[in-house]
Amino acid sequence: MAWFQLDAESTLARMQARGGTPSAPGPARSLVHGMAGFTLVSVAGFVPWAVFGGAFKDCGGELGMYAACAAVFLALSGPAMHGLIAGPGALWRFYALFGIGFTLNAIAWTACWMLLRGHTGSLAGLLLGNALMGVVFALAFGVPRQAWKTVLILFAANAAGYFIGGFTEAWLWKTNKVLAMLSWGVCYGLGLGAGLGAALYVCQARLRTLLR
Repeated sequence: MAWFQLDAESTLARMQARGGTPSAPGPARSLVHGMAGFTLVSVAGFVPWAVFGGAFKDCGGELGMYAACAAVFLALSGPAMHGLIAGPGALWRFYALFGIGFTLNAIAWTACWMLLRGHTGSLAGLLLGNALMGVVFALAFGVPRQAWKTVLILFAANAAGYFIGGFTEAWLWKTNKVLAMLSWGVCYGLGLGAGLGAALYVCQARLRTLLR
């Protein structure tokens, strides 16, 4: 059963009730929107770590800092990314969908990182976190058979952005530490943003079939 009436039939019914010419984001629009929108969100989400990280040592600690980063991601995601979902009411539906998926992703990554550390913790967190988020997306749109695709897309894109970001941070560290840390946010945003755009495009394949 789909969540938040994101299944193709419910979405099409909302479109028809609104009137006009129904449409759904295509592949290019989904990728560009995902990458551009989530990069902006990601840079802002990295600010608590890059700019205010030192303040969390005496207030909240490492866990508090990660919670603050996640809160920024969640707050800004809707305005920047809801265009990836077709149909009326996309803003609150995106907030609900991404809120569940990204919260599970963030909890899984943080737990794996704090328990394992290093590349092992990062990789385990990326795998578990994106698996949870990908399954949530597929179930929410009522396409559980597409879960393996959404998980694979999100993990591959997120991992690429994450590890490339780690490289750019190390490369820029001696130049400017804050710039180096925010550059990781740029890479992370481009990677996961591409994954989000592609995954949500896959989840809405049946809707595009109905529209045709």
